[in-house]
Amino acid sequence: MMKKKRQGKYTVNFENPPLIRSYAAVVGKKEAEGPLGRYFENICDDPMMGRDSWEEAEGELQYTTVIKALDNGNFRTEDMDYLFAGDLLGQTIATSFGVMELQIPHFGLYGACSTMGESLSLAAMAIDGGFARRAAAVTSSHYASAEKQFRFPLAYGNQRSLAATWTVTGSGAVILEDAAECPEKESGKCVRVTGITTGKIIDYGIKDSQNMGACMAPAAAFVIANHLKDMKRQPEDYDRIITGDLGTVGQKILFELMGEEGYDIRKVHMDCGIEIFDHESQDTHAGGSGCGCAAVTLCSYILNQLETGGWKRVLFVPTGALLSKISFNEGLSIPGIAHGVVLENS
Repeated sequence: MMKKKRQGKYTVNFENPPLIRSYAAVVGKKEAEGPLGRYFENICDDPMMGRDSWEEAEGELQYTTVIKALDNGNFRTEDMDYLFAGDLLGQTIATSFGVMELQIPHFGLYGACSTMGESLSLAAMAIDGGFARRAAAVTSSHYASAEKQFRFPLAYGNQRSLAATWTVTGSGAVILEDAAECPEKESGKCVRVTGITTGKIIDYGIKDSQNMGACMAPAAAFVIANHLKDMKRQPEDYDRIITGDLGTVGQKILFELMGEEGYDIRKVHMDCGIEIFDHESQDTHAGGSGCGCAAVTLCSYILNQLETGGWKRVLFVPTGALLSKISFNEGLSIPGIAHGVVLENS
């Protein structure tokens, strides 16, 4: 059974591809003012989310998003077998305190900004393997909580490097279900998770915490190149190959690395960090980042394109930079990680 599911060294093809039954994204005001604004139905005008700290605000953001995703699929919390979730903060406190009230069996994850890919991968594996009927995958980020932890509190007013990205305030949640549980009249219109390619930690020795795109691009190239090799496919076999938050700097590096592997992905590549903000008017420098960047783009624009038939197959590759205040202050380099998820409209 295991051999049948493995495809090459890094990729798994699901025998029973889970369905994406419902999803939701909640974003901040700045994100809603960007190019994808018309795809966001849920906008929080109060960045504090009615709470007393930035960390509590992010937890509330994640809780709200899960509830909306459940409501969109007419599910209750007790319908979920597992919740796979994480965030950028130390000990994933936004997730721990945010979803605690839901009382869904919980796997806490940390893949930095690749967490949406990690959570989707594990939720899909649990369902395909027969260990769950339904599972939720969720992550979040918040501009203020991320700045406070990784850089400087907002009140400091520090200048940002031109290579720096802007952490997205937002959360995305996806509800996956075993196809056997889905009513026949609904199963045909659902997007399916048909496979995954799991990345490795890749370290090119970069130490610039203001240039996340350069840190993550090698990890993205590793996943994309090995996915194509494992599947014996070419870039044009996908409507889009979508990275998480490389931004304008990381995208250029990705194209160069993919060229070295013999692939030209420029015609089908899309980066969530480039798409979510307007480069000219919103002053986000290299683009968007954070766990919420890929998550909210997935749970709005990407799934909309797949559901409406605009796209048939995409490779979704959220990317993460694996650093902390401790590792950075000790002079360590910043490794990257990426996880690939194949989404198809059957």
